[in-house]
Amino acid sequence: MAKQKIYWFCQIFGWSLLLAVEYLGYLFEDGFDVDVLYLAIANIFLGITLTHLYRLMIRRWNWVRLPFFQIAPRVLLSILVLALIMTMVNMPIDKIIVPQHLVGEPFLFFGYILNWGKSMLTWVLTYTVYHYVEQNRNAEIEKILLKTSIRETEAKVLRSQLNPHFVFNALNSIRALVHENPVKAQQSITQLSNLLRNSLLADRRKTVELREEIKTVEDYLALEKVRYEDRLTSRINIDGRTLFWQVPPMMLQTLVENAIKHGVSTAIGGGFVEVHTSISSDKLHIVIRNTGVLGDKEASGGFGLANTAQRLELLYGPDARFDIFQEDEAIVCADILIPAQSEGMFRKSASKSVS
Repeated sequence: MAKQKIYWFCQIFGWSLLLAVEYLGYLFEDGFDVDVLYLAIANIFLGITLTHLYRLMIRRWNWVRLPFFQIAPRVLLSILVLALIMTMVNMPIDKIIVPQHLVGEPFLFFGYILNWGKSMLTWVLTYTVYHYVEQNRNAEIEKILLKTSIRETEAKVLRSQLNPHFVFNALNSIRALVHENPVKAQQSITQLSNLLRNSLLADRRKTVELREEIKTVEDYLALEKVRYEDRLTSRINIDGRTLFWQVPPMMLQTLVENAIKHGVSTAIGGGFVEVHTSISSDKLHIVIRNTGVLGDKEASGGFGLANTAQRLELLYGPDARFDIFQEDEAIVCADILIPAQSEGMFRKSASKSVS
């Protein structure tokens, strides 16, 4: 049932029930009186009209958006005004229709105010509290949706990062190969094309299979090998059970790029980069080791480390872990733990690996 229909049903049923109870009390005491019946029906319509006007008023001025200490006095004043209107209408008529019930009442006016005030208090508080709670709940939902939207936008930006300096250096390396080794140049162009395509597609996908990410890393290392030649050695050791595990796109490429830029390229005589994957406690464990000295993480890690940590937090929350540390005086190690995105991921990865 629509909220509008529920509202009108409650209005008609509630006021009819209230005044029917009062009329039945009078009927058992004094017998049937058509004038009293007409007054009861008139009060039903008057009560519905006044409370509906109250509803229109708080909706127009958005009272339910106000803090409690501002809405409370408005509600109390409204109850007093509504009770006063009902009193000013009913008391003169009752003096004509049922004067015998008003004889000897010392505080007649206040008695009427109190009686109608209780009825209005019940209606106004019920309606106001319901919509106040609903408004706060909707506001919280809007905040959550906005936060989710912001996090998704941030994730898309982070997923699509590809260092333009790398592209520039790769193109220069390929240009040098065009005459020296045309076949190698063609292969390098294909690898660069794959990297650019994956970078463009990254903002459309939250995760990719690890085997696809490893292929991206292999293309990247092959291009860097053209540039650094014998100064760069790379080793990739992949556990077959991890090939179909879902990981953030371009994440490993970013970390390997960081390892070469801040480690291998600055080391005298070059260095190495190693990538190892395994499954530990039903989580994907990735280790990237490289020649280098970590120093200050902000200075040496640049965008890559902040990118990785933020993306893992956005996708997996506290269940994921990223750490980078100095393994010994000449080797830096990046350690990553990624949980499965579904309960069956571990079993799926293992079954695919076996098949």
